[in-house]
Amino acid sequence: MNIPQSSFPRIIIIGGGFGGIALAKKLSGKDVQVLLLDKHNYHTFQPLLYQVSTGGLEPDSIAYPIRKVLQGYPNFYFRLAEVTQIDTEKRRLETNIGGIAYDYLVVATGSQTNFFGNQNIESYGMAMKTVPQSLNLRSLILENFEQALLTDDLHERDALMNFVIVGGGPTGVELAGALAEIKKGILPKDYPDLDTRRAQINLVQGSDRILPAMSEVASRKAERFLEKLGVNVWKDVRVSDYDGKQVTTNTDTSFEACTLVWAAGVKAVSIKGLDAEELLSRGSRLKVNHFHQVEGFEEIFAIGDVAQMETEEFPEGHPMMAQPAMQQGESLGENLARLVEEKPMKPFKYKDKGSMATVGRNKAVVDLKKFKFQGVFAWYVWMFVHLYFLIGFRNRVVVFINWVYNYIKFDREARLIIRPFKKEYQVSKKT
Repeated sequence: MNIPQSSFPRIIIIGGGFGGIALAKKLSGKDVQVLLLDKHNYHTFQPLLYQVSTGGLEPDSIAYPIRKVLQGYPNFYFRLAEVTQIDTEKRRLETNIGGIAYDYLVVATGSQTNFFGNQNIESYGMAMKTVPQSLNLRSLILENFEQALLTDDLHERDALMNFVIVGGGPTGVELAGALAEIKKGILPKDYPDLDTRRAQINLVQGSDRILPAMSEVASRKAERFLEKLGVNVWKDVRVSDYDGKQVTTNTDTSFEACTLVWAAGVKAVSIKGLDAEELLSRGSRLKVNHFHQVEGFEEIFAIGDVAQMETEEFPEGHPMMAQPAMQQGESLGENLARLVEEKPMKPFKYKDKGSMATVGRNKAVVDLKKFKFQGVFAWYVWMFVHLYFLIGFRNRVVVFINWVYNYIKFDREARLIIRPFKKEYQVSKKT
């Protein structure tokens, strides 16, 4: 990898997500050599991926070059690589560009979509965890409407315009709201010769309320917001199968839809060598202690979505969101510096700053520790927080300008089919 030898201990970070970036920043100026590995050369602001999928933003607005994030940091190196195996005994990594030894290893590989073993849903459904996946979804949505113009079969046309979003968490709720606004304000203008009123947006949630991690007040309000936008909210319904055209559930309810978006769960991205059953907990997360050390190892750490730190307040681990990952990255940065200086490490304590979700124009729900509010003010708070945590001044400006333009013009300029995405579907005719 052409990493120079150093008298400083080498810390390798696998993953340039929220946790990995926060850790690398915290180690700046310390007496360590830092090597960050990622299979992409950019950091993705995942909370806004749904806006890329629905044409509100271009991907370069929410992605930022990792090299630029950490530009000028002393003793810092980045390599575009995918880790294939960890040799814990030799303290060595194997990657697609070669091997390298480490003194300390930090696993921050994040999470991926969990289809819970359903091969049909994985094959025919759509995920939305990465920039390429979001671009694929955007292309599919637009191509389906183009195809709907060409068919004389009303049944097929309806299926092409129908959406099923599985999972009522923030991702599913925000995507459903964005699609509802497109249906209302954009599709009638783009497709005047198509009866877009027949398009259906279905949000399917397996439990008795959407946004289950938020307060009941936020759940009820978000559901009302969605219903006002024309979204069909289905609760206590679980999708069991999908063949590219027919969505089957555990009830008598079924859907004819050529677009199914799976937002019903995630699991950690594991790496060979640290995937033994005794190291993993639910969702393939690595068990770690209060200092982020993987159980059984003093020199291997894990942070973010891939780590499960059981506490009294969070017996199943911290939420798989950006805030815990960033706080863990900063905490581990301090602890690694203390470890190098032969000082005792400090246990991690998560500071819950609240949660929020937007449901469309002037509609959002916010749960803070002492306050809970919904509506227009919550929407402004949601926008401010997301702009604040975006990396890069340019990205903040571009996203803000796009939001202002979309708000004033009721438009989404980025509805472009840059690269076609073809998915097989075959809608059966009703007899």
